Amino acid sequence: MTTTTNNKEEILIIKEQDVVPLRNRVRDYGVKVGMSILNQTKLITATSELVRNLLKYGGGGKVVIESVSNGRDNGVRVTFIDNGPGIPDITLAMKDGYSTGKSLGLGLPGTKRLVNEFDIKTELGNGTTVTITKWKNG
Repeated sequence: MTTTTNNKEEILIIKEQDVVPLRNRVRDYGVKVGMSILNQTKLITATSELVRNLLKYGGGGKVVIESVSNGRDNGVRVTFIDNGPGIPDITLAMKDGYSTGKSLGLGLPGTKRLVNEFDIKTELGNGTTVTITKWKNG
C-alpha cells in the first residue's frame, strides 16, 4: 500500500521556546485527520521527547510535519532532522534504561512504543533523522 502526503510544513527548532508552538502544530494536524484525544496525546508526547533530543543532542534542527494517508487510514508523520554528532550505537540507544544524558533513558524506546511507525537514521558527525508516524486508528 502506498502512503501519500496531503499537507506538509517545516519548522525550525533552535531554542526551547520553539517546543510549545511545535507541539501545538502537531496537535492541529492530529485534529485535522480525526485522531482521538488518546492518539493525539501519544503523538504529542513522542514529539516532545524527540524535539528535546533534537535541541539537547543535535543543537537544534528542522521538523517536518505531514498529514499522510495509507488507503483509508489517515495519520500524521513527523520527521526530526539535526546536524549534530550522530548516535554512536543505535542498538544501545534503543534499549530501555540507556542514557547519555543522566535521564531515565526512556526517550527513544519509549517514543517508539507511542507511535505506529518509527525510523531512525544517523551518521557520526553528520546528524540524525528520526521519523515517526501515528495513524488515526492506530
